[in-house]
Amino acid sequence: MIWEVHAVKYADRNARTRADSFIFDDNHDAPHAMDYFMWVLRSGDHTILVDSGYDGPEAGARGRPIRMEPGEALAPLGITPDKIDTLIVTHLHYDHAGGLHLFPNAHLHLQSAEMAYATGPCMCHDTLRMPFTAGHVCEAVTRLYHGKLTFHDGDSEIADGVTVHCIGGHSRGLQAVRVRTAAGWLVLASDAAHYYENFQARKPFPIVVDLQNMLDGFETLHQLASDPKLIVPGHDPLVRTLFPQGVAPHITRLDQGPT
Repeated sequence: MIWEVHAVKYADRNARTRADSFIFDDNHDAPHAMDYFMWVLRSGDHTILVDSGYDGPEAGARGRPIRMEPGEALAPLGITPDKIDTLIVTHLHYDHAGGLHLFPNAHLHLQSAEMAYATGPCMCHDTLRMPFTAGHVCEAVTRLYHGKLTFHDGDSEIADGVTVHCIGGHSRGLQAVRVRTAAGWLVLASDAAHYYENFQARKPFPIVVDLQNMLDGFETLHQLASDPKLIVPGHDPLVRTLFPQGVAPHITRLDQGPT
């Protein structure tokens, strides 16, 4: 199967510096903006959502406003949250799993290592626990107990032309998503590379549980993609510049390659 891929921006955070994005950066105090995305995969009648974003209450609790609720952001694609039946969760950080409850009919796909990490002794450390919210993790556990969560260990196929690959690094069970498109194998890095500069210059992101896994993961992204131009970082505003606009200003079409 050949898939369409859409990056859906629902939030941004511009009061950041390069010190928030790169370890050992020489220009640490320069401004460095961040975009927040979900991703939609489509092939015929099949739709897969990658990550769920986070909602207004989570935005208020963290002081990180969103520009639109996840359901509203997906509307231009003709998607309503109740119609999503397959949801790949790249990891359980608040900005990727904070909207799971908005998609009540979705069957989740998650790495076993991520659930073990988010519910294990590492969460005794404030620094490692900070990107998680207990309610989001509990939502994933609830799906598990309702038979609506599939665990993956490493590489796995979700559908014809859609595979997941455990990278780790940023979070213990972080997974990237590889998608067969008209332009070739495209890789949604999610937070295996927040920015192009992370994997192009091998510069690690500061929120990290295993630095070696993060650095090794940059090479894995290159191995998975047909072309380095088809590696799509998880938070880089440049994605919206390099790829064409989709059906709405906040949606970017990825599957035909960069312009």
